[in-house]
Amino acid sequence: MDITHLIDEAKNGLQDTFGLEATHIAAAPGRVNLIGEHIDYCDGFVLPFALEQNIIIAAKANGTSTVRIASSQGSDPVEIDVSGEIPEAEPKWANYPRGVMQYFREQTSCTLPGFDAYITSNVPSGGGLSSSAAFELATATLLEGLTGIKLDTKTKALLCQKAEHNYAHCPCGIMDQFASAFGEKDRLVMIDCQSGEPTLVPFENPDLTVIVANTCVAHELSDGGYASRRKATEDGLQTIGKSSWRQVSMADVDAAKEQMGDVVYQRSRHVVGEIQRTMGAAKALEANDFDTLGSLMYASHASLRDDFEVSCEELDIMVEIAQSLGKDGGVIGSRMTGGGFGGSTVTLCESSKANSIVAALTNQYTERTGITPEIFLSRPSQGARLL
Repeated sequence: MDITHLIDEAKNGLQDTFGLEATHIAAAPGRVNLIGEHIDYCDGFVLPFALEQNIIIAAKANGTSTVRIASSQGSDPVEIDVSGEIPEAEPKWANYPRGVMQYFREQTSCTLPGFDAYITSNVPSGGGLSSSAAFELATATLLEGLTGIKLDTKTKALLCQKAEHNYAHCPCGIMDQFASAFGEKDRLVMIDCQSGEPTLVPFENPDLTVIVANTCVAHELSDGGYASRRKATEDGLQTIGKSSWRQVSMADVDAAKEQMGDVVYQRSRHVVGEIQRTMGAAKALEANDFDTLGSLMYASHASLRDDFEVSCEELDIMVEIAQSLGKDGGVIGSRMTGGGFGGSTVTLCESSKANSIVAALTNQYTERTGITPEIFLSRPSQGARLL
């Protein structure tokens, strides 16, 4: 579904559910990360971009202190009292806007208006494409429109990250919100996660396309997979005795192997290697050195699979299929993207061969797993905005 249809669906949904004509429409994109995984909370570099897939919110102020939110996902409208502190509550999906509204008010010292809203999306949920950050940024951008208070882009992204930490209890780094906030057409967003500064990297070559393949699986890990890995990186850095991963070499990691134990050593090895790979990928892209870029993407996947242990059979199969098509088939590189344990892969390819690659990925993955994947093409797109 393209953005025009999404907007129409949101406007019609607001009309059908609440009997209102939308006065404000906000859009925010999901993101895919080309390279640099699980290092945004380790002072690393990451290289995501804003997808052409968006969350859309159509809304109108209702003159009360109550926010009512309905969604095309079919759940009942949620009512949120915004006259005072906004606590967490059921249903869980509504904690994203609750957190954003709470921190928007704290940031701006404004009185939040009540409003009615209807949400539509073509960002795959649970696909590792950060539909949660898109939801947060769309909410914050809508609040800018309703209140007339424009936030600095970085402030807005950090406010949304805080909502994810404290209301959704996911200790994410800054990548997802920054990619959705700072994204621009034909630009990757290179984020220095130590300084918190984004740099836009040109991605203008029309001969290149990105394929995002959602495996349509999500494995729940009983050990709280994300949190346990983040802790392992903190333990690794503490053992090495430096204040930032940016000061750590692979020799430092190897020297501390005995003290760390196998698991923390492996996690630490991934962090140092992935920071180097991401910097190398940005240089390779700038130099149109696609052989190097592709090999760095495959090395990133292998590290996430073997050292960080966040891949899964389905992600590995999708990358294997892409790799087997090879350069002759138009594939430059492929890797899992996002938090892992399911979700999506990202494949960089020649535009002219993209459709045949999509067909091969779809057919072979379905044959091997019995699951029909959700696969689409995207180029870097515009970040969160009012329409």
